[in-house]
Amino acid sequence: MKGLCKRGMADEELLVVALGGNALLRRGDKGSFEEQYRNVATTAVYLADLVEKGYKLVITHGNGPQVGATLLRHDAGLKMHGIPAFPMDACGAETQGFIGYVIQQNLRNELKRRGIDKYVITVVTRVIVDKDDPAFKNPTKPIGPFYSKEEMEKIKAEHPEYVFAEDKARGGWRRVVPSPDPKIIAERRAIRTLVDAGFIVVASGGGGIPIIEEDGRASGVEAVIDKDLAGEKLAELIQASRFIILTDVDGAYLDFGKPSQRRLEKVSAREMKKYLEQGHFGSGSMLPKVLACIRFVEAGGKEAIVAELSQLKEAIEGRAGTHVVPP
Repeated sequence: MKGLCKRGMADEELLVVALGGNALLRRGDKGSFEEQYRNVATTAVYLADLVEKGYKLVITHGNGPQVGATLLRHDAGLKMHGIPAFPMDACGAETQGFIGYVIQQNLRNELKRRGIDKYVITVVTRVIVDKDDPAFKNPTKPIGPFYSKEEMEKIKAEHPEYVFAEDKARGGWRRVVPSPDPKIIAERRAIRTLVDAGFIVVASGGGGIPIIEEDGRASGVEAVIDKDLAGEKLAELIQASRFIILTDVDGAYLDFGKPSQRRLEKVSAREMKKYLEQGHFGSGSMLPKVLACIRFVEAGGKEAIVAELSQLKEAIEGRAGTHVVPP
């Protein structure tokens, strides 16, 4: 695996933990700051368990609902007060900052409660993508809230450039944007340096801020990178030994939702690739997680894990979740 430092240079094992949406918002939540703060306080307990065991941590997270809400706030500010709206890349940076703050504060509080003197720091992270990525011609990444067909059509009339897709399973429409593949984590060296200096780092939030580089100049683009694919690229580049994806299900399943469904426990990357090609994983849910796990292990990682948030400790110990290992 190409990277910045050789394995074994750090005293403790380095983990990259990708938090799912349920770390911030739970079913029935309206998205208030208080709800998200309270949910992260619970999440911080699980993360602190790993710190207490001596692991080094880099934490990444999603921001789909948050960046969607931020875009709506900007739109409302423009309509009501004439305040110029910001582009999507700037809104991504805003959500990285506020979510990072919530994680920093809650995890630091939990560590202090346990008598652990470790600091948490957030790095606003940019991710380089290819300007010719086919995703720019085929928007698929949902952001923001669900709308009825009538609400969607009204918004579409005001913003004809927006693209919407129907989610029949959950009964509604959501705005979709391009989701290009992450190529390089721009702040990778800074993140690894902070980890080696003893900090817990929150980075690549929401998949990072997508940028393209041309003629030595970087510029943001209107897109959202999948957080798990970006988390994998970060884990690969900073030489993490394990990559853990936390979500609201207890692992990856074959025949999910059918009477024959079964959870995969320990599976090789080669075998997992076959299951992926057979169409066992939904494109809007488990597929990018499985793909990220395969990429990480194929790049030289020790293992990648998909597990339910509250089972983090058990998953690390091999007693829960789906574990993808080298062939």
